[in-house]
Amino acid sequence: MRVNAALKGKQPEKLLPFIGNECLNQPKGINFSLEDYLKLVDETGRIIRDDKRGAISSSVSKILTRFNIPSDNWIKITSEFGKLFHGPVGTLQELTSYGEHLGKRPRHFAKCCQYLETSR
Repeated sequence: MRVNAALKGKQPEKLLPFIGNECLNQPKGINFSLEDYLKLVDETGRIIRDDKRGAISSSVSKILTRFNIPSDNWIKITSEFGKLFHGPVGTLQELTSYGEHLGKRPRHFAKCCQYLETSR
C-alpha cells in the first residue's frame, strides 16, 4: 500500500505519514538548567577538594539520576577522569559506533566506560 502510493507521489490515508528525522527539530543544548549545572559543579568541587567539606545533595542527586549516573560513579569520573580514560568516552554502543565509523576496534577504550555504566 505504502509503496504503491509512493510511486504515485501520494500518502496512504490509512497510514501515518513519515515526518522525517525525529531529532531534526530538537533544540540543541544540555538538558538541565544553568542553576542545576552550577549546583552540580559546586557540590562536586566541595567533595573533591581536600580543604572543603561537602556531599551531593538530594536536589543535585536528581540531576545525576536523570542522566542515570550514580553519585559514586560521578565522583570517580570527575576526580579521576584523566586516569580512567585515554581516548573516546561513552556507552559501549556509542564506542562501537565510533569505532565502526573510524574503521577501528574501540574495545580497549570500552573497559572503564562499561564498568562505570554497569556499576549502578
